Amino acid sequence: MRHPLSREACAERDATDPLAPLREQFALPPGVIYLDGNSLGVLPAATAARVQEVIAGEWGRGLIRSWNDAGWIDLPRRVGDKIARLVGARPGELVVADSTSVNLYKVLSAALHIARTDSPSRRVVVSERSNFPTDLYIAESLVEQHGMRLELLDIDEIPARLRDDVAVLMLTQVNYRTGRMADMAAVTAQAHAAGALALWDLAHSAGAVPVDLNGARADFAVGCGYKYLNGGPGAPAFCWVHARHVERFRQPLSGWMGHAAPFVFQPGYEPAPGIARYLCGTPQVLGIAALECGVDTVLAAEALGGMRALRAKSVALTELFIELVRERLPGSGLHPFGPAEAAQRGSQVSLAVPADGSLDGYALMQALIHRGVIGDYRAGDGSAAHPHLLRFGFTPLYLRYVDVFDAVQALVEVLESAAWREPRFARKGAVT
Repeated sequence: MRHPLSREACAERDATDPLAPLREQFALPPGVIYLDGNSLGVLPAATAARVQEVIAGEWGRGLIRSWNDAGWIDLPRRVGDKIARLVGARPGELVVADSTSVNLYKVLSAALHIARTDSPSRRVVVSERSNFPTDLYIAESLVEQHGMRLELLDIDEIPARLRDDVAVLMLTQVNYRTGRMADMAAVTAQAHAAGALALWDLAHSAGAVPVDLNGARADFAVGCGYKYLNGGPGAPAFCWVHARHVERFRQPLSGWMGHAAPFVFQPGYEPAPGIARYLCGTPQVLGIAALECGVDTVLAAEALGGMRALRAKSVALTELFIELVRERLPGSGLHPFGPAEAAQRGSQVSLAVPADGSLDGYALMQALIHRGVIGDYRAGDGSAAHPHLLRFGFTPLYLRYVDVFDAVQALVEVLESAAWREPRFARKGAVT
């Protein structure tokens, strides 16, 4: 019987993996093990030809006629309906537009308006201290405008803080540093019990883990298109508003595409019905066309069990990685930093760098990337509570079990050879 953590055992798991055919959807570069889909997804094989057709055919030959003939004007809602299938939203409830930061500004503005209209004494937005910085920056700006206050807490402190002065609880479902995944339904229920609204950032969960916005009775959600949805760098984002709220507020970025009749060209803004009012400017046609190809790679899993099947493989991949790290790197000082329970873990694993400074985490990651294993590095303050991290994302659409084995083997070799000490690996680029 083969050792369950051997490469041969991993190859056997790949041979019987029902999701293995999905890997063929991607243009994977040879010699690379890509464990950074939680930052930027892999290029789908269909994207280049699709974007070229939009450029040469729809734009080049169709010109402005393509707004109607090629359906450009409907792209935000059509692709939005596809993403809706992945996050528990209904057709017509989710729209593709702008960036995550811009969409967060829209929906948090709406949430604050609704909360203050219903309960003027509510003046606090609560979020996690280690939430992704752009979410906190946007919240800082809005609470200042509204004369409110942003309170940041550790995730386990939040339930006790949900009292009658809290207007909005704003969380990212899967924490970008630790990979810890919140129970959306339970946390939303806690917020509602306190009279607060629940706003969710799905940047690290849409396309990676099962999400059910309506089932959880969430109030607002945003998410990006360039991570697990494989939409490409800077891909358009999306926003969703529960039907009970969607027409209660005119979101503040009242651009012409969110108007009830944008081509009447009348002075004075009249918001469109439903989620269309959360549009703003002209749709990013090239970006949404590329995003649609990426979303289609995830939807292709529907015939093979959908998000539940993807989630099961994701858990298996992350569990294998953690077991291999523990078996093969016991004296390295690297250790998993995040949930021990798979049910509380998103589709990533973070390894904490020793707080004693014996390893340079950035240089270590650069040396690993040089060997063809691509993850990323996120700096902390170097303490045990907030360490520097090596992050590894596990996208079950294209990752194999042998990739996990080979990635850990490469990490072993980088550490044993001390290759990370080479000065070239310590030079930092603008993006880390």
